[in-house]
Amino acid sequence: MVLFYTIASVLIISALSLVGIFTLSLNVNRLNRLIHYLVSFAVGTLLGGSFLHLLPEIISASGKFSTFTALHVPFGILIFFSLEKFVRWRHCHEINCEEHSKHLVPMNLLGDGLHNFMDGLIIGASYLVSIPVGVATTIAIAFHELPQEMGDFGVLVHGGFKKTKALQYNFLISLLAVAGAVIAVLVGPRIYMFIDALIPITAGGFIYIACSDLIPELHRKDKAIESIIQIVFIILGLAVMWALKVLI
Repeated sequence: MVLFYTIASVLIISALSLVGIFTLSLNVNRLNRLIHYLVSFAVGTLLGGSFLHLLPEIISASGKFSTFTALHVPFGILIFFSLEKFVRWRHCHEINCEEHSKHLVPMNLLGDGLHNFMDGLIIGASYLVSIPVGVATTIAIAFHELPQEMGDFGVLVHGGFKKTKALQYNFLISLLAVAGAVIAVLVGPRIYMFIDALIPITAGGFIYIACSDLIPELHRKDKAIESIIQIVFIILGLAVMWALKVLI
């Protein structure tokens, strides 16, 4: 059952790389507006996944919020910061982003590949904790992936790839999530010795992505109505994760 949920989840995440197909008929302004709403929603799902699912699961398992757990949350933030610093793991959430240039295409593919592999590993490990934690983690990752995959598609097209070639490369790189998930499943019970560390590290990574990558982009639009919409979508993201906590 865990294997089925894990593989199904990473295949869904990988399929999101084909989101570019549905953006071909949209003009840039409308597409950026759609991405902006998704980014706001992703902030809520990532924070909700961290504080409503991942950290409570660790506390429930150990009976307390230990120093070990507490230290691994900022450690996760540091890991994701380092990845972004040294691998130049770019998160551009606008199709016409100023970072879209040819020399960033190889780095984008490398960074996206590492990102997808880690997503698969995290999803696999989350399902080994419990099915509800795995589902919540998958949803949080999915709503972060949507705007990122749109941005990655834009990077490849702007870098000189034809649209069909950009879709193919984006999809092939996304399949590294399957590799990460398979490794997590193959390791199986032996991964339990790492789960107490991996889950708070994942929470730290989610918090970093939400607060360092996504929220600053939301501040780029500061009109009153846009700010209200941002808050509404963040709350909706949190509400979805809370509903999962209650229903699953």
